[in-house]
Amino acid sequence: MKTRPREILGCFHGHFRSRQLLAFAAFVITSAIGSLVAGSPAAAGEPRAVLELFTSQGCSSCPAADRLVGELTRDPSVIALSVPIDYWDYLGWKDTLASPKHSARQRGYARARGDRQIYTPQMVVNGRVHALGSDKAAIERAIVSSQDGTAMSVPVKVMVSGGTLNVNIAAEAGVHASGEVWLCAISRHVPVEIAKGENRGHTVVYHNVVRNWLKLGDWDGKAGSWSMPVAQFKTGDIDAAAVIVQGGATDRPGAIFGAALAALPVAY
Repeated sequence: MKTRPREILGCFHGHFRSRQLLAFAAFVITSAIGSLVAGSPAAAGEPRAVLELFTSQGCSSCPAADRLVGELTRDPSVIALSVPIDYWDYLGWKDTLASPKHSARQRGYARARGDRQIYTPQMVVNGRVHALGSDKAAIERAIVSSQDGTAMSVPVKVMVSGGTLNVNIAAEAGVHASGEVWLCAISRHVPVEIAKGENRGHTVVYHNVVRNWLKLGDWDGKAGSWSMPVAQFKTGDIDAAAVIVQGGATDRPGAIFGAALAALPVAY
């Protein structure tokens, strides 16, 4: 795990009846754990978490986390995104997908949490908590700990029709907050041959890479709708879009109240 100065970082059985009782106990414990992990305020069919992996092509600890994101993209209960940062570029390889905006977003999360923990690979969960991006069990625990009744509680719907991306956000009576509505232009599958640095000689596949952030508007807790021409943000290899409803502000992003991910038709 990469580190940075002045920041807290990390690279980081008896007879038949007894067997029946043991089996029953195991069933009860397993069911309880399963309910805990699966439980969230999200409505049926809504994702329970947005996972943002802050990663770098110049970080030798990151490929394992990048592979895990690929696995997580097949889980419909989460929206897993790759958010490549640029602050390791000086080590000998310029990340071809990185953006200073991504590095600023990661710092904004640390600023909002007040813990100064910035590292790669770092997974930020629902805008609230973070975990080592290659540790699936820690990410699951972070999903559970991020749920407070507001995270991922607002239904978000995204549809593409006639060359326009349409977003509808439902009202949520239990949420007394405000925030911003962001559209993320995404490339779902990007293989990169890395020629220098810690990962030199390797080809790493990046999944659900955020290529741009476009603000659709502000959210006041009430139902709302937004539209944007697909041609306005679909360039190059962009083939999907995520919409995120998030509290806080750009320099101090907060809890994610709801999100949705949609593939873009090839025609647009």
